[in-house]
Amino acid sequence: MTIDSHQHFWKYEPVKHSWIDDEMSVIRRDFLPSDLKKVYQENKVDGCVAVQADQTLAETDFLLKLAKENDFIKGVVGWADLRDENIDTVLERYFGQKKLKGWRHVVQGEADHNFLLRPNFLRGISFLEKYEYTYDILVFPHQLGAVLEFVKHFPHQKFVIDHIAKPYIKDGFYHGWATLMKEIAKHENVHCKVSGMITEADYNNWTAEQLHPYMYLVLEAFGTERLMYGSDWPVCLVAGNYGQVKDTVVDFIKTLSATEQNAIMGQNAVEFYNL
Repeated sequence: MTIDSHQHFWKYEPVKHSWIDDEMSVIRRDFLPSDLKKVYQENKVDGCVAVQADQTLAETDFLLKLAKENDFIKGVVGWADLRDENIDTVLERYFGQKKLKGWRHVVQGEADHNFLLRPNFLRGISFLEKYEYTYDILVFPHQLGAVLEFVKHFPHQKFVIDHIAKPYIKDGFYHGWATLMKEIAKHENVHCKVSGMITEADYNNWTAEQLHPYMYLVLEAFGTERLMYGSDWPVCLVAGNYGQVKDTVVDFIKTLSATEQNAIMGQNAVEFYNL
């Protein structure tokens, strides 16, 4: 079974989606389940986890509605303001939504490098374990120091780092990112998505070989039992097509055992998100 652990849907709005700059103009349009279903049929993907792209509860409700209408959407990672003093009430309200598996905040967009460590955010995270919710960590490499401190606070919370923490592949920067990722991976409740890599490389000139050092590092650090494949569709379309993204991961892990390959390509996501 192949599960795409990371993709997005949206109805494009220029203000809401202002992060889609001119270089990314190819994705300035609607992306809905009917679009993705065709892509999955062509690429033999069985299901997915839909992840928030907008920071509103309306976004969470939108994704849950799509998941209810489309069986191939196996789980949803939504957004709620985890700094809200009433966050426990909000989480409880969503607890009956079986396809809602976890939460994410766009921490990469926060000017405060230590956003994750602020007391009100830590308090919000502390409620997730009670509801068996996961948390997706979306950061840039310069925020990984905070991530290391952050995960130490919650040894039993299920965390996953999105997009291998977005290393600066285009610039060839590696060592600082690698050092911190290895330290973070020592915490066995932290997993990692092998996703979002081609958009951190040169959109027009990337090669699979350029990605390999980064993929080797996370494979070594997290092991085959804590990595999961993700496409980051439709964002990936800025730098390639779905087949290229999937093939890059499939080709990289082809020397592993069949069990290990199946784990990375689907089973780990099933277990992590309880799909």
